[in-house]
Amino acid sequence: MNILILAPYPPTIAPSQRFRFEQYLDFLEEAGHTYTYAPFIDLSTWNILHKPGHFIQKAFGIIKAFGRRKLLMLKAYQYDCVFLHREASHIGPPVFEWFLAKVLGKKIIYDFDDAIWLPNYSEHNARFHWLKWYHKVPFIIKWSHKVSAGNEYLAAYAKSFNSNVIINPTTIDTEGYHNPILYPQKKNTKPIIGWTGTLTTSIYLKLLEPILQDLEERYDFEFRVISNEAPDLKLKSMVFQPWKKETEIQDLMQFDMGIMPLTEDKWAKGKCGFKALQYMALGIPALVSPVGVNKEIVDHQENGFICCSPKDWEHRLVYLLENPEVLHQMGEKARKKIEEHYSVQSNKDNFLELMNSGQ
Repeated sequence: MNILILAPYPPTIAPSQRFRFEQYLDFLEEAGHTYTYAPFIDLSTWNILHKPGHFIQKAFGIIKAFGRRKLLMLKAYQYDCVFLHREASHIGPPVFEWFLAKVLGKKIIYDFDDAIWLPNYSEHNARFHWLKWYHKVPFIIKWSHKVSAGNEYLAAYAKSFNSNVIINPTTIDTEGYHNPILYPQKKNTKPIIGWTGTLTTSIYLKLLEPILQDLEERYDFEFRVISNEAPDLKLKSMVFQPWKKETEIQDLMQFDMGIMPLTEDKWAKGKCGFKALQYMALGIPALVSPVGVNKEIVDHQENGFICCSPKDWEHRLVYLLENPEVLHQMGEKARKKIEEHYSVQSNKDNFLELMNSGQ
């Protein structure tokens, strides 16, 4: 098949695109498929999208993006099916999705990995978040030939609009990119509790701020944050490290334990546990909140901990700080869990079958 791939962001940049479908592109070619990868915004617009200001540059970038999409629609007839990740345009109503499905009659394979029908935006773009048209998601689901959802919660939502839904989990390339033996090993002088994510999700760190403040008074550790912007946390132990794709894995591998706090809300339930997947794939025990798919990824007290209360978080962190010898053992079990259930290799056939269903 000749496949048109539509996504919001430039290639190799956005985590959702990198780990939902980009790492399967070679497999598509091996299976005899061809594809055209068409992001909505370009790299220069991406680089300023979540930064304060730059209104004129952002607006110009979005206008150019719509121009490229309109030209692409004139050529879309030549493709056998459309693989659509999240949305065809970063803002506005689902005009392109409607044109592809209703005018050209294309079979759309719709993929999403968050509760994107709910408002969620960075503080820098709060004034313009209404342009996102979050309520377009149900329409896109209805118009799609098949829906690929990242977990059970997302699949249940999609099934209220479309009966042709499969669960396609977010996965990790454990043989290549997330392979610890390919990178220098950690040489920490003190334990590192780590977190990685974007400014939007850093709000959840506030849940652990008082706990970490208390632990700072009793233990010598570093709380390392890898993100696009430093969170506003009053922690003496915090070290901020800007996220860089070139050193992403080496930086993550310095963690001795990785945390993923969440609140029990509709948006968090849609999360696909990506932070936990990354930690565990690199042999790092994950400490997570019992929200959504986290309860399936982490096996409590085997390859990490499911922390149900502030006291639970404190108890588990203290246990690992006082018993560093268990980190390696839990880390080995964590990696094995990802290899068997959440790796690209274990999910390859599932993904290819999804694409074949566009015929």
